[in-house]
Amino acid sequence: MSWKRFWILGLGAITIGTLFIHASNKPVVPRQEKPLRTIVIDAGHGGADVGARGSYSTEKELTLQVALKLGKLLEENMPDVKVVYTRKVDRFDDPRLKAQIANDAKGDLFVSIHCNAAPKTRYVTGYKNVVRKKGKKKVTVKQPIYGYAASTAKGTETYIWATTKNNAKMETLKQNSVIVLDANSEETKQMMDATDPETFILLNTLRNAFFDQSLRLSTLVEDEFTKVGRISRGARQRNEKGIWVLSATAMPSVLVELGFISNPEEEDYLNSASGQAETANCLYKAIKKYKDELERFGNYDNSTPPSSARNRQRNAPAVSVSKKTTISPKGTTPAPAKPELAFRVQLLVSEKYYTPRSAIFKKLPGPVEREAIILNKKKRHKYIWGNFPTEAKAAAAVRKAKQLGFKDAFIIDPQNSLRPNAQL
Repeated sequence: MSWKRFWILGLGAITIGTLFIHASNKPVVPRQEKPLRTIVIDAGHGGADVGARGSYSTEKELTLQVALKLGKLLEENMPDVKVVYTRKVDRFDDPRLKAQIANDAKGDLFVSIHCNAAPKTRYVTGYKNVVRKKGKKKVTVKQPIYGYAASTAKGTETYIWATTKNNAKMETLKQNSVIVLDANSEETKQMMDATDPETFILLNTLRNAFFDQSLRLSTLVEDEFTKVGRISRGARQRNEKGIWVLSATAMPSVLVELGFISNPEEEDYLNSASGQAETANCLYKAIKKYKDELERFGNYDNSTPPSSARNRQRNAPAVSVSKKTTISPKGTTPAPAKPELAFRVQLLVSEKYYTPRSAIFKKLPGPVEREAIILNKKKRHKYIWGNFPTEAKAAAAVRKAKQLGFKDAFIIDPQNSLRPNAQL
């Protein structure tokens, strides 16, 4: 019996040891910090700037009330997220200060809350006779008598910055590049020159990712409003007055119009406890879905508190890869499998399907990979070129690609972690 027990224990120890050795030889995949760690909530207007007026309330009051309710929901249900307010009391802050608050907080998302307004509706109540001179004669004409009624316009709108403001957004990213690219060391700051082509590629890619993320969130917000019976006027681009803060914040950003305070029905709704709770809850649900989508495709660390050192890598909009093939220019053979650590260059993402004989790749030495992806619910093709052993060679390849017309080309590093938006 003792020998039997010895063999059982011995075999068990060997098995456990083998499993331990096998497990220890597995590559350790570094865990990323979550992509949505700080949310900045901006209650529009404030202080002397009352914003739009209703029959008995003002925009500055309603936006603050909903902003505080939204912040409370986020704080209670997302303990891993830090909530920053541009204001928590009735005070006026210049939009430049609001943008500075958001950028200094290293926000990952900026949500500005506003109320809409429309002019009163004019209608004809009757006519009166008016005598006017027409040359030497006097004639009697009918002149309409107008009455005015409160606007019947209603519904929600969510805005992102217009593409005409892309340069302004890019300038904001340049000014805050030390923050958005997490350049905490002096060495990194010296290497990061806003005028350098590689830094420009990074920031341009980041801006495009922020635009897509902002558009996605704006759609989710309007979807949630629709679910509770609100009239949605859509997710839109906007470059009018009052939208400047969206392009001045170095992060994805949206501006939500909760409804028309000029419409008595909507003013009553926005002033009611149930209406404010419902509105705040819609915003919370949209942000929650947005957060879940960002985290769906990443390897994130659930244990890191919001106050820890930040990994500023930004994630692109939710993308699912459905197919991956390799295409080679005519007359060449496919390259052998890439080593685990190799830099590649993303050339473009397009709705067009290119074949190995396409002239667009003719001047590129080596194979080009194509991945069929779904981007914002639309089918797209992503084209990735090369297998470069060093980042310097990859950077030279990027310059060559840009000279050949691939203006949005950028480096994808081996771990998909050194470049924002690397998975696109």
